[in-house]
Amino acid sequence: MEFQQNLGFHSAEEELTGVVDHIIFSAGDGAFSVFRLRLVQQGKCTATVRGAAPLVGQEVHLAGSWVTHPRFGRQFQAQHMRVSAPTSAAGIERFLASGTIDGVGPAMARRIVERFGAEALQIIERAPSRLREVAGIGPKTVEKIVASYMRQSELRDIMLWLEEHGVTGAYAARIFKAYGSLAIEVMEKFPYRLAQEIDGIGFITADAIAVAAGWEKNSTERIAAGLSYELTQISSGGHCCIPESMLADRAAQRLGVARTEVMEIISREVKMSRLYAVDEMGERLIYAPQLYKAEEMTARLLLMLQKKADHIHVHDAESLVAAWEADHAVSLASAQREAVIAALTHGVLVLTGGPGTGKTTVVRSMIDILGAQGLEILLAAPTGRAAKRLAEATGCPAATVHRMLEAQGREDGEMRFGRDAETQLEADVIIIDEVSMMDIVLMQHLLTAVPPGTHVILVGDVDQLPAVGPGSVLKDILRSQVIPSVRLMEIFRQNNTGTIVLNAHAINAGRVPSFTEADFTFVPAVSSEDAAAQVVSLCTRLLRAGTGLMDLQVLSPMRREACGVDLLNRSLQNALNPAGMGKEEAAGFRLGDKIMQTRNDYMKNVFNGDIGRITRIDSEHMVVTFAEDMEVSYTRDEFGALTLAYAMSVHKSQGSEYDIVILPLVRAHHIMLQRNLLYTAVTRAKKKVVLLGSKAAVFTAVSNDRTRRRYTLLAERLAGAGGESPLLS
Repeated sequence: MEFQQNLGFHSAEEELTGVVDHIIFSAGDGAFSVFRLRLVQQGKCTATVRGAAPLVGQEVHLAGSWVTHPRFGRQFQAQHMRVSAPTSAAGIERFLASGTIDGVGPAMARRIVERFGAEALQIIERAPSRLREVAGIGPKTVEKIVASYMRQSELRDIMLWLEEHGVTGAYAARIFKAYGSLAIEVMEKFPYRLAQEIDGIGFITADAIAVAAGWEKNSTERIAAGLSYELTQISSGGHCCIPESMLADRAAQRLGVARTEVMEIISREVKMSRLYAVDEMGERLIYAPQLYKAEEMTARLLLMLQKKADHIHVHDAESLVAAWEADHAVSLASAQREAVIAALTHGVLVLTGGPGTGKTTVVRSMIDILGAQGLEILLAAPTGRAAKRLAEATGCPAATVHRMLEAQGREDGEMRFGRDAETQLEADVIIIDEVSMMDIVLMQHLLTAVPPGTHVILVGDVDQLPAVGPGSVLKDILRSQVIPSVRLMEIFRQNNTGTIVLNAHAINAGRVPSFTEADFTFVPAVSSEDAAAQVVSLCTRLLRAGTGLMDLQVLSPMRREACGVDLLNRSLQNALNPAGMGKEEAAGFRLGDKIMQTRNDYMKNVFNGDIGRITRIDSEHMVVTFAEDMEVSYTRDEFGALTLAYAMSVHKSQGSEYDIVILPLVRAHHIMLQRNLLYTAVTRAKKKVVLLGSKAAVFTAVSNDRTRRRYTLLAERLAGAGGESPLLS
């Protein structure tokens, strides 16, 4: 039992020792893996472990228990795993033949082991020149083998260090990639750097490493890192800042330290400008530096652009609008006409309105009239789908905001754009659609790239969900009453049979929608599980009837629960793109899967929310085809940036339109049942909406117009600096 104790295993657990034969599945985020194990006692078995997969050929020691999976049968569920270099000649050969070591394939692995036996790895490590005794190995191959083996050795050392300190070795590869031979020194002396510098390692993991390395829980560095983490968590909830008292309470609870100690560090960080504090409305609000800068600059630049816009020389704006109406046989409503005239007279203009209120018609007339004055116009939207819709609706080229700003990647992952304060955009007028989706950081980057004198027109539906990122930019600009704005209220886009637009406005007004057999239907479900099953069945029928996969979208208010995004995606994948028939798959993805990019990648020019399909895949690589036939390649360590997209959250659907939208609404979603969420989901559909679940849940969503407060001060900054400017309409 000495071996067991040394490994930290519990006596009640069963132990297995063997060599990794091949990897069956490894989650892109390193959270879970399944592999085949060649046992020392002969035979093979399937093993699962929470953590990254070991390397093929490595010797592993597992502790856990046998379980029977309802689909995959008997397998060993490991609670603990220790990895070491193989010791037997056979194990060493499998290790060398696995492709882990550069320059060594199966044939060469066999020759190396035939010559050196169980001492082969020692020879590589301590007497590498002897490798030339093996046929086919020259000086350059020796160098390649040794360099690759040493990298693996260092990686193994990091893994062992982590596991010896009670931290899963799943992060070893990422840490080694970032710091190389300095990795252990960084973990011991600067552990909180990991949370800032390594993708996928957050504060909780870095903190576990720090504690393992002997750091005191009330150390200044730990509390400062904890505060930074809390502010990151807060921003992921849409906030730009947070009251100091709330921040102190959250950090003290998470860190297990006294609140007074946290308050001291907050004061210190503010004095050193590593945090920012603003006193507003009786509260002291704390900002991370990036969001403080973004909010302050956005307010300042909006006011500057409004003040310094070049005058558009037109003799009679009303006559120009009237002439456009006559040429296009269109009669604009008074608010629409007012918006077009305002575009000719104001440096910054906000145009808002719900579906069917004629925003697109107004934008088309603005483009025609402004273009006729010889003005250069740029069109953009936050997502690829929204940009495509804008281009189709106006007949003019449109790009994503990121592409318009020439987003560029950097190895440190920081956001960088080719268009900025030094190299600004070249345009007289810039029109941005779906502005409700823009967070405060992206808005700051956009406005920074707009030269003084350029007119900016911001278009969006303020009643939709706010951006996924921090801030409520569109709502705050309107709330400030400083920037001229027009709100369209009259509904135009309707006919005798279509009810989607009418129902969207009914929901927005707090009324339960009317259900029809044609384009707005309700399907009852007795439970969350029943709702999930019906979603799968309905999608299957629709695809068989000829609906395109990209034209059909399941939306869900939540990620968890039986009909949440995560489980629905797995169920839909198995139903719509089942395994088998020689179909390649890796890390839970299959050839033909509908997938979504989940974070901005400036190197690849793909962004959070982009949708595509997997067109090539193997265990280590994947090719995804996005809109406009753009092919993007991913290596295995990049798979974590992708997720299945048969179902997605309502937030993620913003800016997109689909022929058919299916939305399960059940009592289990009660936390997220809000009017603006239902309204946003319904407005994504062009031809048909299917609500599925409980009518009580529909009623709850319609009735709940209490939107969660976001801590932002953009409106206050605008109003404080700019004075009041009433709404135009």
